[in-house]
Amino acid sequence: MKAVIYARVSSISDRQNTERQIEDLKAYACANCYKVEKVFSEKISGAKKNAEREVLLACLDYAKQNGIDIILVSELSRFGRAIWEVLETVKYCADNSINVFFQKEGLQILDEKGEVLPTMAIYISCLGFAAEMERKNIAFRLNSGRELAKQKGIKMGRKEGSIKSKEQKAEEYKQVIKELKRGTSIRKTAKLCDVSVSTVQRVKAEFNL
Repeated sequence: MKAVIYARVSSISDRQNTERQIEDLKAYACANCYKVEKVFSEKISGAKKNAEREVLLACLDYAKQNGIDIILVSELSRFGRAIWEVLETVKYCADNSINVFFQKEGLQILDEKGEVLPTMAIYISCLGFAAEMERKNIAFRLNSGRELAKQKGIKMGRKEGSIKSKEQKAEEYKQVIKELKRGTSIRKTAKLCDVSVSTVQRVKAEFNL
Protein backbone atom coordinates (compact mmCIF):
# COMPACT_ATOMS: atom_id res chain seq x y z
CA MET A 1 0.00 0.00 0.00
CA LYS A 2 1.16 3.51 -0.82
CA ALA A 3 1.46 6.03 2.00
CA VAL A 4 2.54 9.61 2.61
CA ILE A 5 3.57 11.20 5.88
CA TYR A 6 2.35 14.59 7.04
CA ALA A 7 4.22 16.16 9.96
CA ARG A 8 3.86 19.59 11.53
CA VAL A 9 5.17 21.57 14.47
CA SER A 10 3.64 24.81 15.67
CA SER A 11 6.81 26.72 16.47
CA ILE A 12 8.43 28.49 13.54
CA SER A 13 11.69 28.84 15.49
CA ASP A 14 14.60 26.41 15.21
CA ARG A 15 13.85 24.86 18.61
CA GLN A 16 11.28 22.43 17.21
CA ASN A 17 11.41 20.15 14.22
CA THR A 18 9.38 17.33 12.73
CA GLU A 19 12.15 14.73 12.83
CA ARG A 20 10.69 12.68 15.68
CA GLN A 21 7.22 12.59 14.11
CA ILE A 22 8.64 11.48 10.77
CA GLU A 23 10.86 8.76 12.23
CA ASP A 24 8.00 7.35 14.35
CA LEU A 25 5.67 7.29 11.35
CA LYS A 26 8.29 5.70 9.11
CA ALA A 27 8.71 2.97 11.69
CA TYR A 28 4.94 2.42 11.73
CA ALA A 29 4.86 2.31 7.93
CA CYS A 30 7.66 -0.26 7.86
CA ALA A 31 5.93 -2.44 10.46
CA ASN A 32 2.71 -2.38 8.44
CA CYS A 33 4.26 -2.87 4.98
CA TYR A 34 3.35 0.62 3.74
CA LYS A 35 5.58 2.15 1.09
CA VAL A 36 6.17 5.81 1.96
CA GLU A 37 6.01 7.69 -1.34
CA LYS A 38 6.63 11.16 0.05
CA VAL A 39 7.06 13.09 3.29
CA PHE A 40 5.35 16.45 3.82
CA SER A 41 6.72 18.54 6.65
CA GLU A 42 5.97 22.09 7.74
CA LYS A 43 6.48 24.58 10.53
CA ILE A 44 3.39 26.72 10.97
CA SER A 45 1.39 28.02 13.89
CA GLY A 46 -1.52 25.88 15.03
CA ALA A 47 -3.59 29.07 15.03
CA LYS A 48 -3.40 29.21 11.22
CA LYS A 49 -6.43 27.96 9.33
CA ASN A 50 -6.00 24.88 7.17
CA ALA A 51 -6.56 27.01 4.07
CA GLU A 52 -3.28 28.79 4.95
CA ARG A 53 -1.29 25.58 5.39
CA GLU A 54 0.32 25.18 1.99
CA VAL A 55 2.11 21.94 2.82
CA LEU A 56 -1.02 20.28 4.20
CA LEU A 57 -2.96 21.27 1.08
CA ALA A 58 -0.13 19.97 -1.10
CA CYS A 59 -0.17 16.69 0.84
CA LEU A 60 -3.92 16.23 0.34
CA ASP A 61 -3.69 17.07 -3.34
CA TYR A 62 -0.73 14.72 -3.86
CA ALA A 63 -2.57 11.89 -2.12
CA LYS A 64 -5.61 12.39 -4.34
CA GLN A 65 -3.70 12.73 -7.60
CA ASN A 66 -1.34 9.82 -6.99
CA GLY A 67 -3.67 7.16 -5.65
CA ILE A 68 -2.24 7.20 -2.13
CA ASP A 69 -3.91 4.67 0.15
CA ILE A 70 -3.17 6.25 3.52
CA ILE A 71 -1.85 9.45 5.09
CA LEU A 72 0.15 8.90 8.27
CA VAL A 73 -0.12 11.64 10.90
CA SER A 74 1.35 11.76 14.39
CA GLU A 75 -1.80 13.01 16.10
CA LEU A 76 -5.23 14.46 15.48
CA SER A 77 -4.23 18.07 16.21
CA ARG A 78 -1.82 18.03 13.24
CA PHE A 79 -4.92 18.12 11.00
CA GLY A 80 -6.19 21.36 12.53
CA ARG A 81 -6.81 23.14 15.79
CA ALA A 82 -10.56 23.65 15.39
CA ILE A 83 -12.87 20.63 15.36
CA TRP A 84 -14.67 21.66 12.19
CA GLU A 85 -11.37 21.98 10.32
CA VAL A 86 -10.26 18.51 11.38
CA LEU A 87 -13.60 17.04 10.32
CA GLU A 88 -13.50 18.92 7.02
CA THR A 89 -10.05 17.52 6.23
CA VAL A 90 -11.03 14.01 7.30
CA LYS A 91 -14.15 14.22 5.13
CA TYR A 92 -12.03 15.26 2.14
CA CYS A 93 -9.89 12.16 2.63
CA ALA A 94 -12.89 9.87 3.10
CA ASP A 95 -14.61 11.28 0.00
CA ASN A 96 -11.48 10.47 -2.01
CA SER A 97 -11.02 6.99 -0.49
CA ILE A 98 -7.84 8.03 1.29
CA ASN A 99 -7.40 6.47 4.70
CA VAL A 100 -5.81 8.46 7.53
CA PHE A 101 -3.95 7.05 10.52
CA PHE A 102 -3.49 9.15 13.66
CA GLN A 103 -0.65 7.51 15.58
CA LYS A 104 -1.16 9.03 19.03
CA GLU A 105 -4.86 8.17 19.09
CA GLY A 106 -4.40 4.86 17.24
CA LEU A 107 -7.24 5.74 14.86
CA GLN A 108 -7.96 5.12 11.19
CA ILE A 109 -10.94 6.61 9.36
CA LEU A 110 -11.57 3.70 6.97
CA ASP A 111 -12.05 0.01 7.66
CA GLU A 112 -10.40 -2.88 5.81
CA LYS A 113 -13.01 -2.64 3.03
CA GLY A 114 -12.24 1.04 2.49
CA GLU A 115 -15.52 2.16 4.05
CA VAL A 116 -15.85 4.96 6.59
CA LEU A 117 -16.03 3.69 10.14
CA PRO A 118 -19.51 4.81 11.32
CA THR A 119 -18.45 6.06 14.75
CA MET A 120 -15.32 7.85 13.56
CA ALA A 121 -16.84 11.33 13.10
CA ILE A 122 -18.29 11.22 16.61
CA TYR A 123 -15.04 9.94 18.12
CA ILE A 124 -12.94 12.57 16.35
CA SER A 125 -15.39 15.30 17.39
CA CYS A 126 -15.13 14.26 21.05
CA LEU A 127 -11.33 14.12 20.98
CA GLY A 128 -11.09 17.41 19.10
CA PHE A 129 -13.50 19.14 21.49
CA ALA A 130 -11.56 17.93 24.53
CA ALA A 131 -8.26 19.14 23.02
CA GLU A 132 -9.76 22.51 22.07
CA MET A 133 -11.15 23.05 25.58
CA GLU A 134 -7.80 22.14 27.12
CA ARG A 135 -6.03 24.70 24.90
CA LYS A 136 -8.52 27.36 25.97
CA ASN A 137 -8.04 26.45 29.63
CA ILE A 138 -4.26 26.68 29.27
CA ALA A 139 -4.56 30.08 27.56
CA PHE A 140 -6.88 31.29 30.32
CA ARG A 141 -4.48 30.18 33.07
CA LEU A 142 -1.50 31.79 31.31
CA ASN A 143 -3.31 35.09 30.81
CA SER A 144 -4.56 35.03 34.39
CA GLY A 145 -1.03 34.42 35.64
CA ARG A 146 0.37 37.28 33.58
CA GLU A 147 -2.24 39.71 34.89
CA LEU A 148 -1.53 38.70 38.49
CA ALA A 149 2.22 39.12 37.91
CA LYS A 150 1.68 42.60 36.47
CA GLN A 151 -0.45 43.59 39.45
CA LYS A 152 2.42 42.52 41.73
CA GLY A 153 4.83 44.64 39.72
CA ILE A 154 6.71 41.72 38.21
CA LYS A 155 8.37 42.70 34.96
CA MET A 156 7.27 40.55 32.05
CA GLY A 157 9.20 39.70 28.88
CA ARG A 158 12.75 38.68 28.16
CA LYS A 159 15.52 39.24 30.63
CA GLU A 160 17.93 42.02 29.89
CA GLY A 161 20.79 40.85 27.71
CA SER A 162 18.83 37.93 26.28
CA ILE A 163 18.25 39.67 22.96
CA LYS A 164 21.01 38.89 20.49
CA SER A 165 22.99 41.68 18.88
CA LYS A 166 23.21 42.00 15.13
CA GLU A 167 26.82 40.83 15.30
CA GLN A 168 25.78 37.69 17.20
CA LYS A 169 23.06 36.98 14.65
CA ALA A 170 25.53 37.50 11.80
CA GLU A 171 27.80 34.87 13.33
CA GLU A 172 24.97 32.44 14.10
CA TYR A 173 23.43 32.72 10.63
CA LYS A 174 26.61 33.25 8.60
CA GLN A 175 25.84 30.28 6.35
CA VAL A 176 22.32 31.58 5.69
CA ILE A 177 23.72 35.01 4.83
CA LYS A 178 26.33 33.39 2.57
CA GLU A 179 23.70 31.46 0.62
CA LEU A 180 21.41 34.47 0.25
CA LYS A 181 24.31 36.58 -1.05
CA ARG A 182 24.92 33.86 -3.64
CA GLY A 183 21.34 34.31 -4.83
CA THR A 184 20.09 30.98 -3.43
CA SER A 185 16.31 30.93 -3.01
CA ILE A 186 14.81 31.24 0.46
CA ARG A 187 13.41 27.69 0.50
CA LYS A 188 16.64 26.14 -0.77
CA THR A 189 18.66 28.17 1.74
CA ALA A 190 16.43 26.92 4.56
CA LYS A 191 16.98 23.34 3.43
CA LEU A 192 20.74 23.69 2.97
CA CYS A 193 21.23 25.40 6.32
CA ASP A 194 18.68 23.26 8.19
CA VAL A 195 16.65 26.21 9.44
CA SER A 196 13.05 27.27 8.93
CA VAL A 197 11.89 29.35 5.98
CA SER A 198 10.73 32.05 8.40
CA THR A 199 14.24 32.25 9.87
CA VAL A 200 15.72 32.79 6.42
CA GLN A 201 13.10 35.44 5.67
CA ARG A 202 13.89 37.20 8.95
CA VAL A 203 17.64 37.17 8.28
CA LYS A 204 17.09 38.38 4.72
CA ALA A 205 15.03 41.34 5.94
CA GLU A 206 17.29 42.23 8.85
CA PHE A 207 20.49 42.22 6.77
CA ASN A 208 18.85 43.75 3.66
CA LEU A 209 19.89 40.84 1.44
